Amino acid sequence: MRPSIYLASHSPRRRELLMQIGVHHTVIGVTVDETPRPHEAPAEYVIRMALEKARAGRQATSQRTPLPVMGADTAVVVNQRILGKPRDRQDAIEMLMQLSDTCHKVLSGVALIGQKEETRLSVSQVHFRAISEEEAIAYWKSGEPADKAGGYAIQGKGALFVTRLEGSFSGVMGLPLFETGDLLRRVGIPPLHE
Repeated sequence: MRPSIYLASHSPRRRELLMQIGVHHTVIGVTVDETPRPHEAPAEYVIRMALEKARAGRQATSQRTPLPVMGADTAVVVNQRILGKPRDRQDAIEMLMQLSDTCHKVLSGVALIGQKEETRLSVSQVHFRAISEEEAIAYWKSGEPADKAGGYAIQGKGALFVTRLEGSFSGVMGLPLFETGDLLRRVGIPPLHE
């Protein structure tokens, strides 16, 4: 099956979500500096990251078939502070303790570059129950939080901490499908069609 788009992402979750909605794609591994700029708002950050990834993917594919290139980024935000992927065990435990018994935002930005650049933003609220330090340590030992923004995966064992979600489950996973489908339809790639 011929791909419809290039996906500028290393994330297996984003690949799975695109396949879930029937979008055939080719992965282009890109690396961009993901350091937030001073005083950059979280929403601006995730949109900038999604665009930078898509632009890097577009540059990497310039000699190939001119398919649209998608980039995405997701950030867990507590009190306007972005929680990235944990650096180590201690960082992951500290993140989980910050999220414990609170509500936090998960922002997911999606960018698609075809004839022009377009972006979409998904904002979700995730409510966590109280988490003990022992639970946080056991969760770290499971291996799941190591490469996840905010140190948890809602689609995995991390769901044990979630009491309520307001927004996009797929957005919290890393690719908001409603916004993604909207972008794809705008360039003539309707999801769910072969």
